[in-house]
Amino acid sequence: MNENKFKIAAFYEFKNIESPRILRGLIKSFCANSLIRGTVILAPEGINGTLCGLIKDIDLFLEFISKHGFLNNNVKISHSKIMPFYRLKVKVKKEIITFYGKSINPMVVGGNSLAPNDWDDLIKSDNVVILDVRNQYETRIGSFQNSIDPHTDSFTEFKEFIDSTISEYTGKKIAMYCTGGIRCEKASMYLNSLGHQEVYQLNGGILNYLESIHPSSSSWKGECFVFDNRVSVNHDLAPGSYDLCNGCREPISERDKDSEYYEEGVSCEACFHKLTERKIRGSRDRSRQIKRGNIKGEITTFTEFTTDDYRKLK
Repeated sequence: MNENKFKIAAFYEFKNIESPRILRGLIKSFCANSLIRGTVILAPEGINGTLCGLIKDIDLFLEFISKHGFLNNNVKISHSKIMPFYRLKVKVKKEIITFYGKSINPMVVGGNSLAPNDWDDLIKSDNVVILDVRNQYETRIGSFQNSIDPHTDSFTEFKEFIDSTISEYTGKKIAMYCTGGIRCEKASMYLNSLGHQEVYQLNGGILNYLESIHPSSSSWKGECFVFDNRVSVNHDLAPGSYDLCNGCREPISERDKDSEYYEEGVSCEACFHKLTERKIRGSRDRSRQIKRGNIKGEITTFTEFTTDDYRKLK
């Protein structure tokens, strides 16, 4: 157990929740008292979240939610030397991942769930369509070989993509994957409702695959985008090589930073011409404040906390 690293738990479960607002209060109180940061989404259809804290605190949180009936919550674990979240957010929404615009019945059957080894066997076989269920800013930094990129900007657009292409997949097996499994599970429910029989999904998503498969025999190419300050993780689930552009909130590489339109904390080539002067001024002010705080050693929302810092706070 490495006490010099934070523990990050990504989890979700489709499950009927009668009082999501009451559960929200319980989770928020537990996390605040333990200095756990991250995001949790609750809806009548279930829970979805990624949280980070000291190892023992995350372990206690996982025990806490199991006591509240979440026993099959698809937990994926990784670690970071720096706290990858700025704050804690616990929200109640209509869906734990937006797709239909309303909560679904959690008892609806999704696709066949495949363990990483079985997934590799399937995607290397004939008559299989491999669908990447993520957004295009995620797909461009890593993917499974021969997968189809739907070029979507949001998960709701994936539904439109399926509606326009489903006729092309008649008689074929459909294998879907996403970061942690929740998007392809919901998408597979939709495909089943359209009458498609052979629908498969990667259990636990890319994160579970990277944790389970050795890089030397992996079908994964590149890095995996994650929705926190690490931006991406490599095959060892360690922080990757990408940063996040503050202007468009999309991953940028070291090569992207060579562009004349790149300004740290402000813009990149992809978004420079789309930003308003007000947005640019605000980003520059924020960037200056962060740098000034770091130089003075001030504790702010944007301080890069280590585990030693956290133990002092507690």
